Amino acid sequence: MTRILIVEDNQTNLALMEYLLRAFGYEVLTAHDGEHGIAMAARDLPDLILMDLQLPGISGFESAARIREASSATQVPIIAVTAFAMVGDRERVLAEGFDGYISKPITPETFVSEIEAYLPPGRRAVRGDPRP
Repeated sequence: MTRILIVEDNQTNLALMEYLLRAFGYEVLTAHDGEHGIAMAARDLPDLILMDLQLPGISGFESAARIREASSATQVPIIAVTAFAMVGDRERVLAEGFDGYISKPITPETFVSEIEAYLPPGRRAVRGDPRP
């Protein structure tokens, strides 16, 4: 089962992302701050990490950099899920080493498909044909 780590301090945002991903069959791990996110990334080896940038203590930028330094998690895609949505923010986030960028508030109807773009086809949720 594909394992996704969400590092998010806002409980409402965390609950929504977790609900959507679980509904599509993903195993979801959660951390409420950067320190725990770094530890979980090294210990649990997720297939994908969703990282808020404004975290208590260590920022999402610093957390992602530390995860990249860990030999066990260097290839794990890290996607910024952030309220930073001004002109240039996407480019800055990608320049800081993130593999992707999704702005908040997330769109529930498209969130999972946006996330799946960063997963290899064999790690994506299997959906049946929705037609009767």
